[in-house]
Amino acid sequence: MSQKAIEGLNPTILWQRFYEISQIPRPSKHEEKIVDYLKKFAKKHNLQLKVDTTNNVVIKIPASKGYENKPTVVLQAHVDMVCEKNKGTNHDFENEQLKLIREGEWIKADGTTLGADNGIGVAAALSIATDNSLEHGPIELLFTVDEETGLTGANNLKPNFIDGKMLLNLDSEEDGVFYVGCAGGVDTVGTYKIEFEDPYKDFIPYEILLTGLKGGHSGLNIADGRANAIKLMARFLSEINGFQFQIASFTGGSKRNAIPRESEVVILIEPKSETLLKEDAKKFVQEALYEYEVNDSLLAIKIEKRNENVGKVFSKGFFEKILNVLLALPHGVISMSPHIKGLVETSTNLATITIENDLLKIGTSQRSSIESAKEAVCRSVKAVFELSGAQIEVGDGYPGWKPNMDSKVLRLAKEVYRQKFNKEAEIKAIHAGLECGILGDKYPGLDMISFGPTIIGAHSPDEKVNIRDVEKFYNLLKAILIKIASAN
Repeated sequence: MSQKAIEGLNPTILWQRFYEISQIPRPSKHEEKIVDYLKKFAKKHNLQLKVDTTNNVVIKIPASKGYENKPTVVLQAHVDMVCEKNKGTNHDFENEQLKLIREGEWIKADGTTLGADNGIGVAAALSIATDNSLEHGPIELLFTVDEETGLTGANNLKPNFIDGKMLLNLDSEEDGVFYVGCAGGVDTVGTYKIEFEDPYKDFIPYEILLTGLKGGHSGLNIADGRANAIKLMARFLSEINGFQFQIASFTGGSKRNAIPRESEVVILIEPKSETLLKEDAKKFVQEALYEYEVNDSLLAIKIEKRNENVGKVFSKGFFEKILNVLLALPHGVISMSPHIKGLVETSTNLATITIENDLLKIGTSQRSSIESAKEAVCRSVKAVFELSGAQIEVGDGYPGWKPNMDSKVLRLAKEVYRQKFNKEAEIKAIHAGLECGILGDKYPGLDMISFGPTIIGAHSPDEKVNIRDVEKFYNLLKAILIKIASAN
């Protein structure tokens, strides 16, 4: 179907640009083809273009006559896309074109991600470049690369690559909302050399699996009251009493930016203690469900005998140390924003525990929209690791974007929204990363907001963008540019 899917849709200019972009393979870290498209676009329309060593692109759009002295506005979007496909779908994201489908009020792709994140933003920015229906001041189109897998493009921007002091980020996914802040983040990992001892004679191994939790995004879901599987497993092990046990393995979680959904321990006990272990597990689950009956009602602990020999186990001292570390490490919301109701300002996530080559690693991630608060909670995590003798590794991280409720561009955008739609726009911040945090750090004083149309299922083959909201988004973008150009 593809091009036929966009026939008759408004604005025609934007949908045509989006179709063209969808026909260009652009996985993260492989943006050469879309960058070449941007070069040809600029040349065709006689627009000045700059490309840096990371492949970020700036296209300059001259002001309408009489608006040359108005503030330069930057329209920013990222050109890469997440590449996911359904099982059974054959698609080569590095070489094949996406197949667009219209389903009612939505545009999606056939079995793959659509790339509306952030292809709609790219298409809108390019449409502005050739749209003669509005009068505007100088505009810069800033297109960054590799946003999805490392924020590489934004992180490598150099001073003076853009001139504008106002920026409209076109990478949000909720109609009727202006985003004005996001969290910065950093990973903190503690590594321990495992101390082993021999297992007790006649002790046999059992697998303890704590499962059934929702997990979720460590920023977006951190305030939802969901349980942490690693924390709960540590609590359970600390409450076992009445019989001896040894621990051969302790793992949990899968990704640094996810609340761990499962945790697994291999425990060694005497066969006669199996009943006591299962009774302790049953009691613990009942107590934990009393705490989490609303947010994690499927919590369960499964215990199964393992038919294998275990040659070594954690020493008693090492296990007690790791257990204390897991119990002491902070997890969850640290503080809420005083400026935006319901917004988490600072948090930390106990994310993973892994074992490899006789090393046990505990992974955590910290987030905050205020840099000093992010550093403070990172120091708290480091302090626990330092007290327990861990080797500590702190990632480079990325800065947050502190909400500025006195922002001029926000005030103008709110006025436009009210005039066009006869209602107030929602003002939000997100407890996750946006390129705006990095851009604000690279270009101090940059006045920014982020907005976009409704996109559902981003980063999955279920991704789809609402047709009506795309038109609304583009008309809003044009009206904001006109408002900025006409403001004193």
